[in-house]
Amino acid sequence: MGILAVGAAVALLYYGRAFFITIVIAAMIAFLLDPLVLLAMRLRLPRGLASFVVCFVGVALLYLAGVGLYTEALQISDDLPAYGQRVNQLVDAVATRMDRVEIAVYRSLLPKRYQDTVTTAEPDLSKGKRRKAGAPALPPDPPPQPTVQEVHVQQDPTPLIRYVYEYARDYYSTLLMASFVPFLVYFLLSWRDHIRNRYLLLFEGDARRSAENAWVGIGAMVRAYVIGNFMLGILLTISSALLFASVNVPYWLVVAPISGFFSLVPYIGLPLAILPPVIAVLPTAKDPGTYVFLLVSVAVLHLLALNLMYPKLVGARVHLNPLVVTIALMFWGMMWGGIGLLLAIPLTAALKAVCDHVANLRPYGRLLGD
Repeated sequence: MGILAVGAAVALLYYGRAFFITIVIAAMIAFLLDPLVLLAMRLRLPRGLASFVVCFVGVALLYLAGVGLYTEALQISDDLPAYGQRVNQLVDAVATRMDRVEIAVYRSLLPKRYQDTVTTAEPDLSKGKRRKAGAPALPPDPPPQPTVQEVHVQQDPTPLIRYVYEYARDYYSTLLMASFVPFLVYFLLSWRDHIRNRYLLLFEGDARRSAENAWVGIGAMVRAYVIGNFMLGILLTISSALLFASVNVPYWLVVAPISGFFSLVPYIGLPLAILPPVIAVLPTAKDPGTYVFLLVSVAVLHLLALNLMYPKLVGARVHLNPLVVTIALMFWGMMWGGIGLLLAIPLTAALKAVCDHVANLRPYGRLLGD
């Protein structure tokens, strides 16, 4: 029965990932904003109005950030031809070098007489073999004639509405669930006391005390994890901005926060943090030293942040051992994809907080801990 229950839970988490991801993100945001609601309530605002004000300010800040990113994206779009030209130049240079290496290896491995024989022969594309020198060249194959179906497809363009529907169909469930997040956060904040009291009524005696301690522990852990990561991302953004501005990286005001917060992604944060500045300097940087400088400097910032600042800002509240973190990243990444990698540590830390406050589950909490 236990194995069947675990299997059913895993299947439910996998097939209902859009629903559960929405609930988890809304709950984390609600735990994070709850101190701001309490601060607004000290100004004699009722809890419902305080929750609305906090949510409205949060949505307004997100909107302003989105407008800023959209404005910068419009400016970047004007430079896309330069980026494409630079990428083509790099690809051509790499292809040329690969051809030279191939020729050098070919000349070093084959004897001289075989090189002369093969180089004087031309490939016979019709049979996939090489023909002898001096043989007449075969006429090229006639171009394929378009079939009736192909001509019909070319003459019947896809309507705009159908194209938009086909493009947005894969993202419909994600957009639908994301639209519920602001409402869920508001209701979780405004009805927090009611939900908490009804939750505690599910238990009696010592179990109720353990449930209350688990509630408090999860809230403290989520706030510490999110705020710690946010502060670390801000520090990395400021450091990256100063670094990128010193070497004249284009659009460093956008590239710096992207690189700084990408650096916080578990395991793959370093390559993700390196990509934005390297791509940004493609049209302007001709010296390989610029790329080497960016690679080394971003790697140093990443290592310093994760080894010196991360344990103090985040690790002190999470208390998970490295093996558990690795397994959690594998499991939640398999279940929920990229968003699972971001939620793996807080979800596992929340599970540990529950185990630490329930007497029968404390051995499992010690197993997960550091």
